[in-house]
Amino acid sequence: MAQAATKEKPALTVGDKAPDFTLAADGGASVSLAALAGKTVVLYFYPKDDTPGCTQESKDFRDLKPQFEKAGAIIIGISRDPVMSHDAFKEKYCLPFALASDEAGETCEAYGSWVEKSMYGKKYMGIERSTFLVDASGTIRHIWRKVKVEGHAAEVLDAARTL
Repeated sequence: MAQAATKEKPALTVGDKAPDFTLAADGGASVSLAALAGKTVVLYFYPKDDTPGCTQESKDFRDLKPQFEKAGAIIIGISRDPVMSHDAFKEKYCLPFALASDEAGETCEAYGSWVEKSMYGKKYMGIERSTFLVDASGTIRHIWRKVKVEGHAAEVLDAARTL
């Protein structure tokens, strides 16, 4: 049922209002887009903690965090992993930003990041690596889908600097 609803729902586009969410985050905290009103927010959706691509992407955002701060942007990573997994992932790689847990998948679906994937001819549902740059008014200014990790964080930083 959720799969059919996702296909019928129009995809988010640049200029749309970013869907609000409140999610549990690492360290027992929670993160809400509404609470970040007035700030530029980078939302990066990634498939799984501590896997090669997701680790590299997170480390790239980590390494550029001071520059994102200078650009006035806050970084939030979102996956369907539980908070306990986020805690271990964050500690292992010294990630200095919130990792939000969307175990129910509602936020992933709202952003169109929960998609049908295929591996070795087998179809399954999973998170499409994607990033959304949300401006201070809560409007989506840039969308990256089917992200290739190499150079991605720097590309997002360049876009954040223009807001």
